[in-house]
Amino acid sequence: MRLRWLLLLILLAGSATLAWLAVTPSAPLRQGPLIVFIPPHEGILGIASRVAEADVVRSRLAFLATAFVRGVPRSLKAGEYEVPQNATTWSVVSLLESGHVRQHAILHPEGATVAELGRLFEGEQLASADTIARVATDKKFLTAQGIEAASVEGYLFPDTYQFVRGMTPEEMLGRMVHRMRAKLTPAIRERAQARGLSVHELLTLASIIEREAVVKDEQRLISAVFWNRLRIGMPLQADPTVQYAVAKERRALSRSDLLVDHPYNTYVRPGLPPGPIASPGLGALEAALDPAPVKYLFFVAQDDQRHHFSMSVDEHNRAVARYRRMSRHSRS
Repeated sequence: MRLRWLLLLILLAGSATLAWLAVTPSAPLRQGPLIVFIPPHEGILGIASRVAEADVVRSRLAFLATAFVRGVPRSLKAGEYEVPQNATTWSVVSLLESGHVRQHAILHPEGATVAELGRLFEGEQLASADTIARVATDKKFLTAQGIEAASVEGYLFPDTYQFVRGMTPEEMLGRMVHRMRAKLTPAIRERAQARGLSVHELLTLASIIEREAVVKDEQRLISAVFWNRLRIGMPLQADPTVQYAVAKERRALSRSDLLVDHPYNTYVRPGLPPGPIASPGLGALEAALDPAPVKYLFFVAQDDQRHHFSMSVDEHNRAVARYRRMSRHSRS
């Protein structure tokens, strides 16, 4: 039966009609490039159906004939392909044979959370946000990555990554963890230990600094405020930790938010929270290990970029009142 089918295809492949279909781009491809996804373990008939349904070839039969004429029906590779404008069926078969799948550039910026990353993956159709959230707290995955924490939060190095459809969430997150591990050099680990910090605590403190500082040259000053507070047992009172606790991310907090009883609410719980709240970059890690030599205990935003730093509560309260007045005037 198989031999008869192959012979039929070979005969059909020699016909003028199929030859014309194989060298003529589909109408949609003449308008611009198209995307087609071939799942793993798909057979030649299934692949032919998918490329036809995606309009990247004019004829399913012409695709099959071309693949057999080229002798590559078992050499076509799974993955997501971007078929260029005006590609012929012959070119499509060649592309699937090459395995040059489409790359998705994923930017995980400094200060981004797992939740934000999950939405980015979902938008690129690499994985659902719910799946990323599940894997991020999966004990088996965390153990495999050598993470002794309840979540992968903070262990993903902020950078631009190239991923392809078909990769598992474990593979993608694992690559990001591996890059963070490479950045946490023995020298950084030794400096953290000298300051009495575990790697987990270093990532936690650095993540808060990352989310608080807007401009890089304030990171060491903000680090100093937190270190000074930790030394005297004063709560960190960091808004980003409360945003993380009540799932408000980068939105404004209410008075009731600041009072919520939650392990990540650093207004009501002294010391560091249980873990990182975002992905810290190298600048924040360095700031956590090398705070500025200042005695500041307070800071307040003076605009959307910079903060005013104070040593006493009276000076801080005056600064808060001053910037609130400025804010009201700017809105009026």
